Amino acid sequence: MLALFLKCLLGAAAVLVIALLSKSRSFFVAGLVPLFPTFALIAHYIVGVERSAADLRTTALFGLWSLIPYAVYLIVVYWLSVRLALVSTLAWATAAWMGCAAVVLIAWTRLHPPGA
Repeated sequence: MLALFLKCLLGAAAVLVIALLSKSRSFFVAGLVPLFPTFALIAHYIVGVERSAADLRTTALFGLWSLIPYAVYLIVVYWLSVRLALVSTLAWATAAWMGCAAVVLIAWTRLHPPGA
């Protein structure tokens, strides 16, 4: 239970840092905070403890693939931010992320079938 509480604190700390940075002169740095590997550290630790080094490598490789949907999300936000209202921009960007993430998952499972 303590481990779960600590994970929650990490998430809350990230949100707090984003909120504080968004109000500062360096507001753009708030876009870097979500890329701090808070959750990747947790995931890699758990996989590293419970599975093999090869499985940890696979997890890290898939993490690289997961940057593709994030890049699509950012491109859509950048492009639509001057064309649509904020909520619409974020909704379309989220939909683009979800669609791209689905494509990445399908491609991954075809290229790296479980048990292979």
